[in-house]
Amino acid sequence: MTAYCFFDVREVIDPQKLDMYKQGVLATVQQYGGRYLVLGGKCEGVEGTWQPVTPVLIRFPSLEQAYTWYNSEEYRHLKGLRLAATNGDAVFMESEPNGFVFEE
Repeated sequence: MTAYCFFDVREVIDPQKLDMYKQGVLATVQQYGGRYLVLGGKCEGVEGTWQPVTPVLIRFPSLEQAYTWYNSEEYRHLKGLRLAATNGDAVFMESEPNGFVFEE
């Protein structure tokens, strides 16, 4: 079942560490079968009060693969940089393809 990792970077507190994170993260995502679908951009709330600041959406083949990446040795140092460099939220979700979900 396809999985999605959604990160909302609300605040950057250490741009230097975030730059180091950015230099290495793509290779680890790709190594574990992930693909960036959203990386920043304009967000407009249309219902409720939630307003993402900097959305990041990554798709993985499965929830297991997403967690394997997130907990991997290759990502461990980078995750530490991101957590030290930003304030934000993250959720992992899975979705089974159905009549409402378009799969490439």
